[in-house]
Amino acid sequence: MNPPNASADFDPQLAALLPALAGYVPVRMTLAQLEHFRTLSRVTREDLIGDAEVHCVDHVIPGYQGAEITVSVITRKDHSTPGPAVYHIHGGGMVMGTRFAGAKPLVEWALRHDAVCVSVEYRLAPEHPAPTLVEDCYAGLAWMAANAGALRFDPDRLVIFGGSGGGGLAAGTTLLARDRKGPRLAGQLLQCPMLDDRNDTESARRYEGVGVWDRVSNLTAWRAVLGDRQGGPDVSVYSAPARATDLRGLPPTFIDVAAAETFRDEAMAYARGILAAGGECELHVWGGAFHGFYDIAPQSGLARACIAARDGWLGRMFARR
Repeated sequence: MNPPNASADFDPQLAALLPALAGYVPVRMTLAQLEHFRTLSRVTREDLIGDAEVHCVDHVIPGYQGAEITVSVITRKDHSTPGPAVYHIHGGGMVMGTRFAGAKPLVEWALRHDAVCVSVEYRLAPEHPAPTLVEDCYAGLAWMAANAGALRFDPDRLVIFGGSGGGGLAAGTTLLARDRKGPRLAGQLLQCPMLDDRNDTESARRYEGVGVWDRVSNLTAWRAVLGDRQGGPDVSVYSAPARATDLRGLPPTFIDVAAAETFRDEAMAYARGILAAGGECELHVWGGAFHGFYDIAPQSGLARACIAARDGWLGRMFARR
């Protein structure tokens, strides 16, 4: 049963938007509703690029076990000098979305920082359960790093970025890169990351049937990714990074999360774990916000503050040598 005051946790400006979002954002989502939400989350190249002065070029590369996957490379039209780069993993709970979903910041960063930005079309659950998703993401990262010269970016200034399900996959890909001695990352940027399949934190229990991406939707997605292993002892840290007990040797990290969402406690715990392991982590918990508020309500005061903090951190990472 929902806590009687859970809906009162939202900032009034954001709470006023929730009635209009009914049916458009996953709340108590089941697999039977997945195709409906997949249709709503199909962002196209045209939706993303519009008339922005950028190039968007596709490459077909080998994914997990040699299957073909697609990555899109976004650069400023006059890009020539190697500089910073971003590898993007889209959100959607690992069960929906395309490589263009949540990728608007890539266009902005290409224009503002002359960054080379790559977004990967990893295969989705339940059709492709773990470990396919994170392995596809790692394959895309490895391809990007191996082609730094051809793509014209500095491999020492490569940051990985993901939100929601893409945030969890970005964290898992970063762990793989560390453990396989793969591409060296200059930072990981995790927005409202989906990290823990166990779904048993206080925030996961509190936000059921309320807000955006509630506990039921989260369980649906994790069961699609992990099947019968969800919540049990046999879950890889690369698929569910909250399971990791060794967080040493990770790159500088930015984590933000809404205070009134399912992922709040797992995101905070992951940040604490990085700091306890001697790592560098900047954590923001946005009071009164629901999941994905920075995309859903970008003109709200909270979203503007969130985006400014995120972009400020990224600029500082790009400025490091």
